[in-house]
Amino acid sequence: MIQVEDLTKRYGARTAIDRLTFHANKGEIVGFLGPNGAGKTTTMRILTGFMPPSEGSGRVAGFDLLTESLEVRKRVGYLPESVPLYPEMTVVQYLDFMAELRQIPNRADRVDEVMEMVRIDDRAESYIGNLSKGLRQRVGLAQALLHKPEVLIMDEPMDGLDPQQQKEVKALIREIGKEQTVMLSTHILAHAQELCNRVIIIAGGRIVAEDTPERLSTQIAGGGRIHLQVDGDSDGLVEALRAISGVVDVRRVASDRFEIETAPGTDGRAKIAHAVVTGGWRLLELHRDKASLEEIFLELTKDEKDAQASVALPKKSNQRST
Repeated sequence: MIQVEDLTKRYGARTAIDRLTFHANKGEIVGFLGPNGAGKTTTMRILTGFMPPSEGSGRVAGFDLLTESLEVRKRVGYLPESVPLYPEMTVVQYLDFMAELRQIPNRADRVDEVMEMVRIDDRAESYIGNLSKGLRQRVGLAQALLHKPEVLIMDEPMDGLDPQQQKEVKALIREIGKEQTVMLSTHILAHAQELCNRVIIIAGGRIVAEDTPERLSTQIAGGGRIHLQVDGDSDGLVEALRAISGVVDVRRVASDRFEIETAPGTDGRAKIAHAVVTGGWRLLELHRDKASLEEIFLELTKDEKDAQASVALPKKSNQRST
């Protein structure tokens, strides 16, 4: 598992991450989301022992990030955004080399196992430099899994994969996440919504939200819009719905379909269902619109985007965010 408190990283006068406190449990897939330059990659590099924090503390797989960094690295699998591979090696040569570095017993068997796991076994003798970006990404994932890590950290794991490859990798991540701790960042928010038990949204180096996608959706959407469908006669239903406490507006979109706006912070589905049934109408469908993870992300990070837009950059600037 992962447990950090007040994790801070400074580069000179600039603070990349500012007092981050969060956790990720065993058997949990946690999404780490934020705009470019928010501090996601910096945090992941600290968690994998690549660099130390400026302040704060943390434990990964039960070991201290600062005093037991080597033990942490033994137990963490890391897939960085840009996978460091050796293009002059074949896939099997590279994975065997990485297995030897990690002193993995029966390494030939384990290499075969992970190649099959990530569906790269048919390219075992191919030179890495001749592979597509998606296939190189799968080689990187294979090396991250070689030593059966207790914690798997992935920065944009599906970058460059085609839809079928994404489907296979998502299935693999779900399987790994049943027993291990998985933390991933992705700019494809639908993937995070589909995969993650919980998401952490970071902006400006600080956590702005942390919860399940479903709970965040409720918080952002408020009451939102409820869709109702009845069977047959709906005379008088609009008036009955408008009389319900918390209902702001009712709009008939078809003879048997209605859109109901409710006040923020309310969920009127139970009252609406009760009014429909007791009023003698036959209820066919009742559901509420939910804010997508993309809408949640944009809502929670809009202040940072506005602040960035208000800063005038020098002409012909080549500044890059990290």
